[in-house]
Amino acid sequence: MEAQAITILLLGDEGCGKSTFLSRISRGRQNLTGKVPITLLRDIDQPFVFEVRSRIGEYRFEFHDTSSPESWRLLQPDLVIICYDISQRLSLIDMQRVWVKEVRTTFETSDNAPLLVLGLKRDLRSEDDPNGIIYPQEAYRIAAEMRADKYMECSAVTGELLSEVFEDICMTAVRTKSLDGGQSDGGCTAM
Repeated sequence: MEAQAITILLLGDEGCGKSTFLSRISRGRQNLTGKVPITLLRDIDQPFVFEVRSRIGEYRFEFHDTSSPESWRLLQPDLVIICYDISQRLSLIDMQRVWVKEVRTTFETSDNAPLLVLGLKRDLRSEDDPNGIIYPQEAYRIAAEMRADKYMECSAVTGELLSEVFEDICMTAVRTKSLDGGQSDGGCTAM
């Protein structure tokens, strides 16, 4: 049986942590802990492909991000993940003002494909931030206002919540190929 292909697109500001996240998960489950040094993937190697088996079937996750050598706007993603840097308030603002609008205007399937929000660089959340701390509750509220299906956050460097986030992405991606689709029934859930 051939694996079903699922296209997953990561959007977000440059430097928000997308490449580090993809590099960490590309090393397999045993390296999700953050104990193994990260070797960054090259943008020209996109899509980053992950073969996943579940009780339901075999899947081929094809991850693309905004630094793809080809135009990401030409994709028809099954799942869109908007990423932001937890340590940079401007990244959170851009997620809300720029990236969600890009999704809604660029993709025909934006009303059907699940939209996830992923806060990256959780290890850099600091009480000394002059712009104010971005607490999960604030980001969750913004994700709900954006009509995102799920809010998640992790640190690719330390591995904190990385395994849980990857599992959530996998479960949502697999549901996109089910009869019900991958979107939630409404409202944003937090992981």
